[in-house]
Amino acid sequence: MLRSLLLAASRSATCRKLVEALPPTRQIVDRFVAGTEVSQAVEATSMLASDRYVTLDHLGESTTEPEQAEAIVGAYTQLLDLLSREGLSERAEVSVKLSAVGGSLAADGKKIALDNARRICEAASTAGTTVTLDMEDHTTTDDTLEIVRELRADFPWVGAVLQAYLHRTEQDCRELSGPGSRVRLCKGAYTEPVSVAYQKKSEVDVSYVRCLKILMRGKGYPMVASHDPRLIAIAEDLAARAGRKADDHEYQMLYGIRPKEQARIAASGRRMRVYVPYGSQWYDYFMRRLAERPANLMFFLRSLATTS
Repeated sequence: MLRSLLLAASRSATCRKLVEALPPTRQIVDRFVAGTEVSQAVEATSMLASDRYVTLDHLGESTTEPEQAEAIVGAYTQLLDLLSREGLSERAEVSVKLSAVGGSLAADGKKIALDNARRICEAASTAGTTVTLDMEDHTTTDDTLEIVRELRADFPWVGAVLQAYLHRTEQDCRELSGPGSRVRLCKGAYTEPVSVAYQKKSEVDVSYVRCLKILMRGKGYPMVASHDPRLIAIAEDLAARAGRKADDHEYQMLYGIRPKEQARIAASGRRMRVYVPYGSQWYDYFMRRLAERPANLMFFLRSLATTS
């Protein structure tokens, strides 16, 4: 119930104004978001890159005007150029939401998103790095995976994201577990109907393991996106059973969450990648992070109490 309320709040303009107006909010958001400016994102990347890998997300989704989508493409190309000039391309890639680059536009949204994603991939190729297309709610899954396949014709390194809470994901894992296929497996962070998604945490966890088995046994490059110690341990065991080496799969966590565990995994010689969001459109992302883990919400509430 609490998770549903927080996700509903992420879509409320009234709640957005209230949260953004709270004096301590910026300080709290800084735990999960690496600033509003690209320079801050690059600085955070530089600090993390000493022992970890990074994927950067310029925050923004469900753009309603072509000009907004164009601005986000420009932000990504600027970011990729900076990563290249700072010598960070080997350690950092970018993550892109298709709705941010035109996917939710009423007229020709899918085509615009594909064209814009292609421009970002071209900039990434020039910079010497890669792109992963983020997944959004279930209504976008087919279009997102179709665009992934189209982009891979020219950029075979384009990463896909699959969400374990969807009933369909096991089959998607089978179809995307071929040679060279980069797949980030996460649990999923949107409110979905029972007809398409598992609702209980235990069901989602079991689905995650089933999907992970398929990816680890496949010939692609699994990216294990989880903060759950039990699932990480299972992933380690499955990787060992599949004969995987440290450089043919990776673990991913969100910026600001379990940093000590991130450092531990990196120190063990395994690839650890941090999902680093930045930008002024942080509200939707922030509310989903609160909804995902009760510990995040308690941190937020304690911070409010101690700064009021």
